[in-house]
Amino acid sequence: MVSLRSELLSLARLAVPLITAQLAYIAMVFTDTVMMGRLGPEALASGGLGAAAYSFFSVVCVGVIAAVGNLVAIHQGAQNTRGVTDIASAGLWIAGGLALLAMLCLWLLEPVLLVLGQAPDTTAQAMGFIHTVSFALPGYLVFMTLRSFTSGIGRPGPVMSIAIGGALANLVLNLAFIEGWLGLPFLGLSGIGLVTALVMTTMAIALALTIRHGKAYAAYPIASQLWPPKRAALGETVRLGLPIGGTYAVETSLFAAAALCMGALGATELAAHQIANQLVYVVFMVPVGLAYSTSLRIGQHFGAGNVHLARLTGRLGIGVGALCMLAVALVFWLMPEALVALFVSPQEANHVFSLAVSLLAIAAWFELFDGIQGIASGALRGIRQARQALGLGVICYCLIGIPAAWLLGLPLGFGAQGVWWGLALGLACAAVILTWAFERHMRGLGQTQDQPGKAQSAVLN
Repeated sequence: MVSLRSELLSLARLAVPLITAQLAYIAMVFTDTVMMGRLGPEALASGGLGAAAYSFFSVVCVGVIAAVGNLVAIHQGAQNTRGVTDIASAGLWIAGGLALLAMLCLWLLEPVLLVLGQAPDTTAQAMGFIHTVSFALPGYLVFMTLRSFTSGIGRPGPVMSIAIGGALANLVLNLAFIEGWLGLPFLGLSGIGLVTALVMTTMAIALALTIRHGKAYAAYPIASQLWPPKRAALGETVRLGLPIGGTYAVETSLFAAAALCMGALGATELAAHQIANQLVYVVFMVPVGLAYSTSLRIGQHFGAGNVHLARLTGRLGIGVGALCMLAVALVFWLMPEALVALFVSPQEANHVFSLAVSLLAIAAWFELFDGIQGIASGALRGIRQARQALGLGVICYCLIGIPAAWLLGLPLGFGAQGVWWGLALGLACAAVILTWAFERHMRGLGQTQDQPGKAQSAVLN
């Protein structure tokens, strides 16, 4: 019988490297933003537009790729090394196809941006950034596929090391291009995109070489199994991956809608929203990493037919996530002025400063709900219930959260605070409903635990 302490330690060993890797990625995004700012306000606006477009496509693609980790964990739990290898190989094919499709969409995005009312000059500069940063997608998606594989078999260490190295390389190379070190040319926004592409490609190669030559991976000959593509593994991955990608897309739409509401309220509200949202985004990497590790750990138990352990892991993940977010809430409540001061001075932008401080008070609740719903959604993915997570997400994000944010913020006149309370409402609904859905599924699976063949049938289907 596995003890609570033992399972908590196992979850921590998986979660800490993945959370660190997530924070390293955020450091890369932050570095890019700072470098854009050094080029001037126009470059920052254009680069932000291009980065937002790139981020949307990359997030959806990563959602589809996330299925690799879940399926690898399930096959690993079932001690099916051939199944693990086939899923990882299929994931690489899917990553390549998604990268090409997303790159094509990004390259054809200029008319869409103009139709949406973006200024021609801003759009032109944004496309310059998009044209180079889009080449990061193949490396990024390959890296995320291999990350899913090695994390799914319980070895996230190389992911953390390479991610930290990538964040440092991104900083040095950006400075080299902007400052002209070693005679490098000044390429502006295009240079920032180029650095991202170089770093992501290098990270993918580094992780591929680690897996190719590491003794711990000898049982998984991914390279030799790439050709011909395994149709069954491709179908299995796509069937699970598409709903996950859809969930990522609808959650992203919730925050995009909030930004549009803020823009309609005015520049002050939008600026305050961006500041508070940046702080929320950084600390949210903790539940993101925890959600991923919880999902993988559940998958390993699920694949082994240990339904009760899978349920225990889900509860631990949700509980630890809630505690972490409560700690963040205390920080947001006790020292919001100090946090907002990292972005703007109260003397220079008093209205923006005070509004951002008020939003952080709401963000304390916001983060608690967001952390729980993210981990609960990951728990559902761990037992192959991605479609239900998507369906519930559409209800909570699109049918509750977005209308509530608009209604409270604009028609009812509560302004920026109303928009954020609307977000909090949508996320609170998601936290409750997704947690309930996980518990309901686990109760049903628990009834088959002691019945020969039924638990394993549930895993395979």
